[in-house]
Amino acid sequence: MGWQCTGLGWPDDGPVLGWRRSGGAGRGRESVLAYGKELGFRAEGERRCSGARGNPCPVTAVVSARSTGGRCPECARLDRAHSVAADTIADDPRTYRVYLAWFGPGMVKVGITRESRDAARLREQGAVVFTWLGRGPLMAARRTEELLRAALGVPDRIPYARKRAVRGELPDAAERVAEVEELYGRAAELEGSGWPEALERLPFEAVDHAGVFGLDGVGAAAARVVTGLVDGGVVAGRLVAAAGPDLYLATSADGVVVLDARLITGWVLVGADARAGLSVPVVAVGGGGVQDGLF
Repeated sequence: MGWQCTGLGWPDDGPVLGWRRSGGAGRGRESVLAYGKELGFRAEGERRCSGARGNPCPVTAVVSARSTGGRCPECARLDRAHSVAADTIADDPRTYRVYLAWFGPGMVKVGITRESRDAARLREQGAVVFTWLGRGPLMAARRTEELLRAALGVPDRIPYARKRAVRGELPDAAERVAEVEELYGRAAELEGSGWPEALERLPFEAVDHAGVFGLDGVGAAAARVVTGLVDGGVVAGRLVAAAGPDLYLATSADGVVVLDARLITGWVLVGADARAGLSVPVVAVGGGGVQDGLF
């Protein structure tokens, strides 16, 4: 019985891959991913549904190799029914935070996340820079999000393919922080004119993740992206960066290749020679062909 990948996580100290025994039996485990280290794995069998809300799929359904969701229709419905992003929970008593997240020049979104998660959600989305805007009850946070979308002309969703395409030409830290600060100033001016009283405004404090992601000097070299795994297919290389779900692997034959870790959830993966390169489908970065999720 092998280990099924449960996806990429972003705790405070860097990216980790989660695993559980195939079929959901036993305790899970994590593999810490370190930049500069070589890794290699081979997919075995068929890709199975990754389940919902931390629980394995009861029927271990087979799912498409190219789906970034990695769930069967029933588990996808269950997961979305409990998603704050789906706006289906109105009476959540926990505190939420509103943020501005910057992914590249002119590419900023507004969003909310549970306060107890701190900045994990921003790292999961691949936000290069972010700042908190306010904190308070869920519905106040949701109303503020809608107000800012309209007033600032920024979206609440940006496809991962667009984020990936601009990482190769990021401006310097001062320029990217300045863009976030300008939008924060415009948002602060709305306080008292539609800003919910229940939402406490937080001071501007930009957090830059370029160093945490290892992106400086790496993104421009990435030319290809994996579109899905296949039975027996190998992915191997040296990890040079990571942002959101994307792992940047330096390979001997293909240069730096981006692997969207959402595509490996549900696969049983076994070790392979880290110098073996790639034997899975790839396309040029920006070439499309991979289904994007909500964020």
